[in-house]
Amino acid sequence: MKQNDYPFGERLYRLRKAARLSQRALGEKLGVTDKAVSKWENGAAKPTTDMLNRLSVLFDVPVSDLLQERKEKRPMTVQKIVITGGPCGGKTTALTWIANNLPQRGYRVLFVPETATELIGGGLTPWGCGTNLDYQRCQMELQLEKERLFERGGRTMDAEKLLIVCDRGTMDNKAYMTDLEFMQLCREMNTSEVELRDRYDAVFHLVTAAKGALNAYTTANNAARYETPEVAVAVDDRIIAAWTGHPHLRIIDNSSAFEEKLERLLNEILSFLGEPEPLEIERKYLIEYPDVKWLESQPNCRKVEISQTYLVSAPGEEVRIRQRGADGHYTYYETVKKPLDGPKRVEIEKALTQKEYLKRLMDADPTRRTIRKTRYHLMHEGQYFEIDLLPFWTDRALCEIELSDEHAPVVLPPQLKVIREVTDDPAYRNAALAEAVPEEPVS
Repeated sequence: MKQNDYPFGERLYRLRKAARLSQRALGEKLGVTDKAVSKWENGAAKPTTDMLNRLSVLFDVPVSDLLQERKEKRPMTVQKIVITGGPCGGKTTALTWIANNLPQRGYRVLFVPETATELIGGGLTPWGCGTNLDYQRCQMELQLEKERLFERGGRTMDAEKLLIVCDRGTMDNKAYMTDLEFMQLCREMNTSEVELRDRYDAVFHLVTAAKGALNAYTTANNAARYETPEVAVAVDDRIIAAWTGHPHLRIIDNSSAFEEKLERLLNEILSFLGEPEPLEIERKYLIEYPDVKWLESQPNCRKVEISQTYLVSAPGEEVRIRQRGADGHYTYYETVKKPLDGPKRVEIEKALTQKEYLKRLMDADPTRRTIRKTRYHLMHEGQYFEIDLLPFWTDRALCEIELSDEHAPVVLPPQLKVIREVTDDPAYRNAALAEAVPEEPVS
């Protein structure tokens, strides 16, 4: 038994009180001093195995019952991420790195195997089924069922931090389907792009070696891989486009040696998980009102509608809830932020059910209005931008980017005309915009 075992001490205290025994009286029955009993009850000392057996007999409870409250079971945190990427992007090795590193930080890690490899390896192929849609539905159904079972089984485990890692996710299907096929699949399965995409907490894309590391591209290490380098580049682009719109998408390119690429992936995952601290590093720019037609014509751009409400919170803390989605399909989140120096902030985010979201709306801060905005997620040069169009502005908008390194260079698309950076300007924080429409002229 561990020292400082307060739950056991509390259990012993209640049993002693129920038997109407003082510490001295209990000690006399056991042949120990009242100070020994006191130390057991306050967790400063531990009884021997023989003494536990004597306590069991004295109070007429099994030893297992006597010890059942030794450990306070903390609520389990469950997070689900996707490791995806183009052909020969390094996923297999990356999963090994995750398996070797995350458990050292207290995570129980479960891996959902790549569904396409399982099906194709077993003889069920896109070119062998009646239609591509027939195959993609099989793959989607199996993917969803596997994730459900991994989560259900994982929640029964003795772990405080559970991380479910999916070797590819539901939106990878879209990269191998026409838009019409994907829309039909969503209708048949009574789901939506928002629900399929945002069911994961984060998505990490490893760029194919065919982009920037061609000498490392091979099909020899995956029986289900058949793409030429040219096809691999096109598939990589389609996968990125399929996941664009997710609130936390990160691209790991081939700008460094392979081992450094995996280190960057691991650092991105740790940053997302809040290890060692849940920091958010972002840059924010005031830009001229963008060309919406241009945005919507980009394959790596997705539009979402956001409704953001601030809640009554403690001083120095910012709590908001958010509804995000499109076409009547939404996901819900609660975010707690605490400011630090410069672009850094502590940020803790969790998903909510619709019922939880509606309940939390009752705690809305009456001094702030709900902000409703149109957001465009834009992937450019491997960086993921968020462009927010606010209904009270017709001449300007905001552009944000989250970074894992505050010193990382930001390469904005030339089509976005920057007025000035407003990262450190409190007037352009969302919480401030919720208080009143800014009237000051743009300079």
